[in-house]
Amino acid sequence: MFIMQEELLAKRDKKVRPHLQQYAPVWIVDEKVLTEEDAVQFTVVFQHSEYGWVSRRYRYDGFNDVLYYKGQKLVSEEQVLELQLNDPYINGVTVSDIPNSYGG
Repeated sequence: MFIMQEELLAKRDKKVRPHLQQYAPVWIVDEKVLTEEDAVQFTVVFQHSEYGWVSRRYRYDGFNDVLYYKGQKLVSEEQVLELQLNDPYINGVTVSDIPNSYGG
């Protein structure tokens, strides 16, 4: 079961990193591995160029190799300051105004 979980997380990372790289730095704040469903549900926090600090929830379907967007909420600066004490899931530039980045 542990090997299955690690494989599922590796597949998720391969699918998710190219999409989330544009928002770097990105932190994973919640993660549930659902091995019986071949899925991972997780929440990330990052600074969006239009909306400010946001928390987004995703579900990765490992069987179909599909990433589903499940919603977004705004996050306060106070919550982010505490979060920034931890290493991000994806490192990157701290400037979120990247030309030609996907705005969704």
